[in-house]
Amino acid sequence: MGTLFALLFGGGTAYYLFQKRADNWDTLNNDINSYVDNLFQTILRTSTNLQPLTFSTCAQASRTLTSSAAFGLNIRALALVTNGIAWCSSANGEIKVNLAKVAPGMDLSQKVNADILPGTPMMPNRPTIVLWNRHPDDPTRGIFISLNVNLNPYLLYTSRQRDVYGIAIAIHGKILSTFSPRVMSARALDLPPIRRSQLHGLPVEIRLYGTPWSREDIQLAILFGLFGGVIFGLLTTWSLNSRSRTGLDIQTGIRREQFFAVYQPVINARDQKMAGLEVLMRWKHPVNGLISPDVFISYAEDQQLVASLTRHLFSLVINDIEALQSVLPPSGKLGINLAPSHLHSPDFKQDILNFARALPPHSFNIVFEITERTMLNEAQALPLFEWLHEQGFEIAIDDFGTGHSALIYLQRFKMDYLKIDRGFISAIGTDTVTTPVLDAVLILARRLNMNTVAEGVETAQQAQWLIDQGVNYLQGYYYSRPLTAEALVEWSRQYAKGVTL
Repeated sequence: MGTLFALLFGGGTAYYLFQKRADNWDTLNNDINSYVDNLFQTILRTSTNLQPLTFSTCAQASRTLTSSAAFGLNIRALALVTNGIAWCSSANGEIKVNLAKVAPGMDLSQKVNADILPGTPMMPNRPTIVLWNRHPDDPTRGIFISLNVNLNPYLLYTSRQRDVYGIAIAIHGKILSTFSPRVMSARALDLPPIRRSQLHGLPVEIRLYGTPWSREDIQLAILFGLFGGVIFGLLTTWSLNSRSRTGLDIQTGIRREQFFAVYQPVINARDQKMAGLEVLMRWKHPVNGLISPDVFISYAEDQQLVASLTRHLFSLVINDIEALQSVLPPSGKLGINLAPSHLHSPDFKQDILNFARALPPHSFNIVFEITERTMLNEAQALPLFEWLHEQGFEIAIDDFGTGHSALIYLQRFKMDYLKIDRGFISAIGTDTVTTPVLDAVLILARRLNMNTVAEGVETAQQAQWLIDQGVNYLQGYYYSRPLTAEALVEWSRQYAKGVTL
């Protein structure tokens, strides 16, 4: 378990760090893309304003061309073009240059286009990006722009990320990058980019190069994985040892009488008198003190000791029988929890008969409460429920609404009581989704002619609301906590003096 958790935790940490780094790459890539796009669009707008000059003479256009190139950002030269021949340049004045020879990869039939050149006639050793902007009305004319390429501004962007070490601009399979001052082919730069993006309307691609996994992140993921694995491994070892010891301790606790029974009064909603008790088991461990029932019952289920615990609970009830008779009315209800694992055990019927024979005749009305920790086996449970009814016992669904099988129980088995889980009761008086669900549960119980018991009643407001809704029985701290038999006798005397809501 420690190794598994180390892999999961280390992998999770690595994934988180990678995603965080990837988000930063996306932001950086978008910023650079926006920067380059704005630059190119500004240059294209400038050249669009100069399109009327393509119908002028070079003498008329030269001054405006020179001025626009001088004040244009990153513009090296502007040239007027007719039928593929550049005939006027901002740098040289009147010229005659065939663009098919200068920029053979440039398609002049496109409205806008771009290419990368290793140099120009005036600056043969200085790579440049060239743009083509065709005249909107005359496809034989347009403006050819060469740019001064400087990747330093883009490097300032990449400096935000220590694992991004390069940038490239790719056009038609040719690349200008921070790796070389020369134009490279796409095949020559044999590096996979971590991000790439295309400029809108231009064949220009921006590529970022970096380290997908940094050494620091890998070390951090390994460290977190090892630390988490060790901690989880130790916790798992402790848990398994504790569970193993607890299984043995349950049997020891039964022999040494560490378990004891407590009883929580169940109140008749109509006359506010005690109508019965729910029997609960508690464990006072000599070392660990009081252990939660959820804990030791879960352990007992794992160790297949639930039947032994239930039989011991029966014996505890029998030991308290005189105190229970003194507080319960004739035929008062005594609710006892049954787990499905005990219900399906081979000794179940004999355990129930032995318990019934040990009780004084006609003293109590036993109600067995079926919990939903595990799903009942319908084929086995149906005849068992019929047998319990034949023996004069009643059956209740405990904590209705919290398990996956409650509605299935109602559909397939004959039940006498429906015990509403405290989670629904606590929502009374609040605007939560559980309140209409509680209304539906009460309507369902009435249609099925089932008595309802509300668990977890803690306030007078909750009690009054439940009474108004026709709930039959109430149970919770508003009336009493679970009490030992001796404390129950004293509580009964005090309660008999009268309680008003």
